[in-house]
Amino acid sequence: MNDTQINLRQQAILNFLSQTPISRSEIETKLQDKYPVSKLTLIRDLKVLSEQGLVKIQGVGKKTVYISLQNPLEKFIDKDEYFAYSSGLRMGVKTGFEFGVFNYLRNLSGLDKKLNYLSVQEKKLDPTIFKREIERFTVEFSWKSSRIEGNTYSLLETDILIRQMKEAEGHPREEAVMILNHKAAIDYILKNREEFKSLTLNKVLKIHTLLTGGLGISAAIRTNPVAITGTNYLPLSERDSLIKALQQTIQIINAVKNPLLKAFIASFMIAYIQPFSDGNKRTGRTLTNAILIAHDLYPVSYRDVKEIDYIEAMLLFYEQNNLYHLKQMFVDQLDFSQKNYFRT
Repeated sequence: MNDTQINLRQQAILNFLSQTPISRSEIETKLQDKYPVSKLTLIRDLKVLSEQGLVKIQGVGKKTVYISLQNPLEKFIDKDEYFAYSSGLRMGVKTGFEFGVFNYLRNLSGLDKKLNYLSVQEKKLDPTIFKREIERFTVEFSWKSSRIEGNTYSLLETDILIRQMKEAEGHPREEAVMILNHKAAIDYILKNREEFKSLTLNKVLKIHTLLTGGLGISAAIRTNPVAITGTNYLPLSERDSLIKALQQTIQIINAVKNPLLKAFIASFMIAYIQPFSDGNKRTGRTLTNAILIAHDLYPVSYRDVKEIDYIEAMLLFYEQNNLYHLKQMFVDQLDFSQKNYFRT
């Protein structure tokens, strides 16, 4: 299945379908308001969706019905329409952690891309240039990941900080610490690549500790409730439940074979669980790169991602358990890395 290859009208068709069989005429009626479509075009759309493995066709002639095979986490949601309403007015918001999402994580689609291997590019590049590319990625990831957390350092200021250890004027000391912590985490991952072919709770704790050192953030699994700005979603509050959810996530990541799926799951599930009092999203993003590097794949810097787009995509998963925009972002960042880093 690859729902990244279908258009918005076809996504709308998938949204109307469910596990309950529905006729073509019923689909056509539901589409009329936003996507008026001819009978012939609808037949072609349904054929495309069937060929992509997203729709099952049953029956013949007038008795033909259609059933969605799409992973419910991957349905299209219009992000602009959704966030036109304040958090208290958005419909169908899930206000608590849903253990049911674990049932669908292994079957996410569109993550079967063929990518360049890091070791192959390393052999092609002059060692000095390869080292500079690693440094460039480290700067850009440290900058963008920190920006998502509200850090105000510019990319150039981040470059000077990391390469020359010179802090920029007019910024709190904590911002420099946050950026340098990202560098320390990436350095650790690069020195211990094989370690992240599989995850353990201790490995997750290690990355979180590296990212939050010197910032007054507890390194332990939290024991108090937390709330998230801009949403009514409330993460789990009991320590035992947090550990259970984290261990279940680790188990699934280790079980799936596709390294891109492993990395993608890490990118959002740590943030969704919120096992720490702070630093959850940056831990997820950094673990994503740890997994990619461990499997000899290019890491992702998020360099051209707008902070608001990232935050809204994450909120959609919190509130709707919807991964459409997060997955699109992840795939786009994989493509960005292939085009912009370690070029020969």
